[in-house]
Amino acid sequence: METRSTRERIWRYAPLLIWMALISFASSNAFSAVNTSRVVRPLLLWLFPGITEESIALTHFLVRKAAHLTEYAVLGGLAARAFIGSSHQLLRRQWFLAGLVLVVLHALLDEYRQSFTQSRSGSLYDSGIDVAGGLIGLIGFSYLRRRSAGNLKSGLSGHKRT
Repeated sequence: METRSTRERIWRYAPLLIWMALISFASSNAFSAVNTSRVVRPLLLWLFPGITEESIALTHFLVRKAAHLTEYAVLGGLAARAFIGSSHQLLRRQWFLAGLVLVVLHALLDEYRQSFTQSRSGSLYDSGIDVAGGLIGLIGFSYLRRRSAGNLKSGLSGHKRT
């Protein structure tokens, strides 16, 4: 029984912890604007040979901000997945709030850590984008959960009529 419980916890929390570690790695020098421009710029020039430097700079900026939004949307979804199945009743009942608190804390701590990284800077603006992404992930998880529950109920009631 204890082994099953341990496996279930690992299955629930490991993806969340791994994703948090990946976000932290993405906040390192390796993914600074200078380094990501080495990929984005040539790709844009290849796709759009006549693109202007201003358009390249704007697209690079938007790609980086979209990455913030996306990585935290995934974090929100993984937090919801972990907390909704928790063995702790409070986490199960308050999964949305717990997920939001985790997203906010991780976003703020990540930006604070970036302020000490040479090629990065901490930004409350980026934390806001991160939190918005986390909310999207939490709301999306909630929507899919309710939709799935609705399909199950309608499927059961449809079965009874037949």
